[in-house]
Amino acid sequence: MTFLQNAARLVNRAMLPLAASSRWSRALGGRMTVVTYTGRKSGRVFSIPVTYRTTGDRFVIDIALPDQKTWWRNFTGDGGPLALKLDGSDRRGHGVTVRDSKGTRVEVLLDPAEG
Repeated sequence: MTFLQNAARLVNRAMLPLAASSRWSRALGGRMTVVTYTGRKSGRVFSIPVTYRTTGDRFVIDIALPDQKTWWRNFTGDGGPLALKLDGSDRRGHGVTVRDSKGTRVEVLLDPAEG
């Protein structure tokens, strides 16, 4: 594991409870949440804090330094299921990784039945 990955693990561990809290998330700019997903290879459930933006009906998680991170690879190809914590509750959706000239991002479409 690289230095950056170890540092990210420590920062994520500290930020996770803040991002999960609707009060602290708003205080941090209102665009921070927790994404929960199951690893394709490991089958383990992971929760990590992320920042997001919205575009139309999609939530977009931009991946800074994508070659230094691995979690977004769980959503390549046809993508996969995930949950975002929004307004204090988990909302299920489907995420797909997009890599293009604009960068790497996971685009999430929430399950409309839960809205």
